[in-house]
Parts: sequence; C-alpha cells; structure tokens
Amino acid sequence: MPELPEVEVTRRRLESELVGKSFTQVLVRVAKLRQPVPKDLAAILPGLKIRSIARRGKYLLFDCGSGWLLVHLGMTGFLRLLRVVSSPGKHDHIDFIMDDGHLLRFHDPRKFGIVDWFTGDPLLHPLLSGIGPEPLTDAFDGLYLFNIGRGRKIAIKQLIMDSAVVAGVGNIYANEALFRARIRPDRISGTLTLLECSTLASVIREVLEESIGEGSTYRVAEESVAYHPQAFKVYGRGGKPCFNCGKPLDEIRLGNRSTVFCQNCQK
Repeated sequence: MPELPEVEVTRRRLESELVGKSFTQVLVRVAKLRQPVPKDLAAILPGLKIRSIARRGKYLLFDCGSGWLLVHLGMTGFLRLLRVVSSPGKHDHIDFIMDDGHLLRFHDPRKFGIVDWFTGDPLLHPLLSGIGPEPLTDAFDGLYLFNIGRGRKIAIKQLIMDSAVVAGVGNIYANEALFRARIRPDRISGTLTLLECSTLASVIREVLEESIGEGSTYRVAEESVAYHPQAFKVYGRGGKPCFNCGKPLDEIRLGNRSTVFCQNCQK
C-alpha cells in the first residue's frame, strides 16, 4: 500500500512534470472507486491549469485555481505518467490528458482509491479535516506525542498509525521506526516516557525522510509505477535474525496488521 513516502515521491515527480500545464480532456471509465467519482469531473477540469500539487497525509491535492482535485491511491492504486496517449488496461480507471500531450492515468486494481473535486479550503474537506499533524513538520514532536498518549491504553504502534494522531505513518514505517527507537509495538502508549516519545517522534521523521530520499519503496517510472527492493530492518522479516542482536524476530497481529519486532532489543 502506498504510504506517506510513496505519496510524497509521487507528488514531487508530478509537480516537476505537470505544474503549469492544463487539462484538455478527462476520461472516466468507472462511476465509483471507494466512493463515487464526481459525475461532472470530465466537464469541470478541461481548461483548468495545475498551479501546484500538495500533499496532506496520503492525499494528493492538485490546485486548479477554481477548486482542488483530491486523489488517494488506496491500497493498490498509482498514478502513471505517460508521454503519449495509449490504450487503457483493465484497471486503468481515469485518464487526465494534458495540453502538452502527457497522459496522467489512475490505475487501481482493487478500486480502494479516491478521486474527488472540492471548492474552497481543501483542509476543510471531510476526508482531510480530521487528519493529525504532518510528521515531517515541527507540529509533531515528542511533547505532542507524550501528551496525546497520556492515559491511553492503546498500543503505541496503533497510536502512531492513527491518522487523527499523526498523518500518514503506515504499517511499514511504524514497524521500522519502533525498531529504531527500541520500543515494542504492543507497548501501551500511556507507559512511554517523554524521552521515549521524543526519541520515537524524531525517529519517525528520520525513517520517512530517509525513505523519501532513497526514492521510497514506490518508484514512479515513465510507463509504470512499482515497488522496488529496499532493505527493511524488521518489516517482512518475521522469523529472520535481528540485525542488532541476531535473535529471531517475532511476528504478531496487532490491530489486524502484521507486526514484526525484536523481543530482545525493543522494550
């Protein structure tokens, strides 16, 4: 599933290619993804210019002047940027054709993505208004995490994966950050000290920034978008030796998500 780094890498690539260009045609092949695609989207966008492309959590926000195009990639979606128009495949649900001939194609096999149109302040959109602070900004720090976790009996991994607490920290990077911070993922949030929260908040930022810097696990190629190998310390390595101590990593289900950690190194 595309997580914050994957979405940010996609945003940066599309920003460099599409800002300043205008929509000439929109082809919508499905009426509904996770929610209905706006019926008048094909009539609204042609002629509008992309002024900027922002990100809020895992949402991409295309500023079109008179409104905002919101895109969420869901579980299996991605945006493929093609230099020429080509025949769509089975799961190519929406085409955005630009005035320079480029084609931005929304591909989503499971149809869990979202494509929506919103006028006004995009941060007031119902899907965005409840999202917590961005983990790459100063609004997310150890004191914030400590205060929001006090008295909470939820596992710390589930807390940092709650988008209302912090934006965009998905399963992959929650596993990695907790390992680097040496904190068990099933540890009760309210038991963490301020120092531990400060370490964890700092590490979350480090892990996300490193992934973005490396190109993330999600690479935007000219005619395809796919995951490429990245060396994770714990994610997907249940039963394999810990890189720190050599003991086998444990794998459990936490919040119905695969969770890998080292019982020896994480407390």
